[in-house]
Amino acid sequence: MLSETGDICGRRRVEVAAADDETAFAVQELLATRCAIAPADRTTREPDEPGVRLRFFLDLQQNPDT
Repeated sequence: MLSETGDICGRRRVEVAAADDETAFAVQELLATRCAIAPADRTTREPDEPGVRLRFFLDLQQNPDT
């Protein structure tokens, strides 16, 4: 699951809910090929809930190479 929330200084906060760390980071890497991101380096787990969450920021207007 991928959710996007409010605009913070021209960036969008993204939250990825995935079964495991590997999947969450794969989604982050895929988005990094399409737009500039401020990547996360760790996932979080909610007590008594399956899977992990990864939160990071992206900028849809900026190229990943800039």
